[in-house]
Amino acid sequence: MRLDPAQRRALLGHPAGWIACGFGSGLSPVAPGTVGSAAALLPWLALRELAWPWYVLALVAAFALGVWASNIAVARLRIADPGAIVWDEFVGQWIALAPLLWLAHDWRWVLGGFALFRLFDVWKPWPVSWADRNVKGGIGVMLDDALAGLGAAVVLFALS
Repeated sequence: MRLDPAQRRALLGHPAGWIACGFGSGLSPVAPGTVGSAAALLPWLALRELAWPWYVLALVAAFALGVWASNIAVARLRIADPGAIVWDEFVGQWIALAPLLWLAHDWRWVLGGFALFRLFDVWKPWPVSWADRNVKGGIGVMLDDALAGLGAAVVLFALS
């Protein structure tokens, strides 16, 4: 679903909207979730340099920031989980790529983590589907993608 001009103004009229839409990547007219996941790779290049305890702390902070931003975006748009909100893809992608802190991570592993996250995010196996259906608001927007990222991370780690 594309946002009309009034919805774009409502979303981008608050700093939380910019965060929620992945600094504009969620406004892509085609596949905003995939575009948001791809955009998440840029900050991940810096995040991957962190020691794992700092990486985990960054994930927790990014998740909390996403809950806040998504709550505001959902309220402004009056849509339960708008496609333009892609901060959840950012965090889910970073969770999916977490095993690469310990594994050799050439571009093939990054591409594999990206593809696995997109698969889990679209396929929505349990418990991702449960969270998607049952948890509402900003926490609901964030939780299903965090769980998709966790599933992708487990598979990526198992494949290593």
